[in-house]
Formats: sequence, C-alpha cells, structure tokens
Amino acid sequence: MDKIAGLKEILALDPRNSFVRYGIAMELVSRGDTAAALAEFDTLLANDPDYTAGYFMAAQTLTQAGRKAEAMDRLKAGISCAARNGNSHALSEMQAMLDELDR
Repeated sequence: MDKIAGLKEILALDPRNSFVRYGIAMELVSRGDTAAALAEFDTLLANDPDYTAGYFMAAQTLTQAGRKAEAMDRLKAGISCAARNGNSHALSEMQAMLDELDR
C-alpha cells in the first residue's frame, strides 16, 4: 500500500490526528508536492496550533519553494508556539533559520 494512502486511512478514523497529518505532509514534501504539503501543514496548524514541528517544516518547505516572506512569517508563529510551550530547542532552531533568512 502507498504510504500516503495508509496514513489517510488512519486520518479518516481520526481527522484531527496531528502526528498522522504531519506524516502526510512530510511524505508529500519528500515527493516534491509542495502545494499539497503546505495545505496539509496549514490544516495541521489550524487544528493543532501547538504542533511546533509543523511550523518549522512548513517554513523549510516554503523556503525551498522560494517563498521567503511566508517562511519568515511561519517561523515567527513557530517561535511564539515554541516559547509558549517551553520548547527551547525548537525555538533556537527556528530563530537561527529566521536570522539566516533575514540577512
């Protein structure tokens, strides 16, 4: 079975399963389907605004797509998320990426 199809079966049982939706987004990124991946990241973060990794990976995907300003906005939101959740590692990674993009 196709990996995305399998994940979508699980998601059909639990549409708000953040881990599965993140997995679908990451698989779409690996397949080069940027638009679909970003749509999954958007849904993920709308359903679960505290899913910190979603911000970072969405920002990386946006950066690879040449969408720097959107990536920076996503990183700023992710930094806020990481700060409110006490995730200093994610915060520092996203701040470093934001600093790099801001040069």
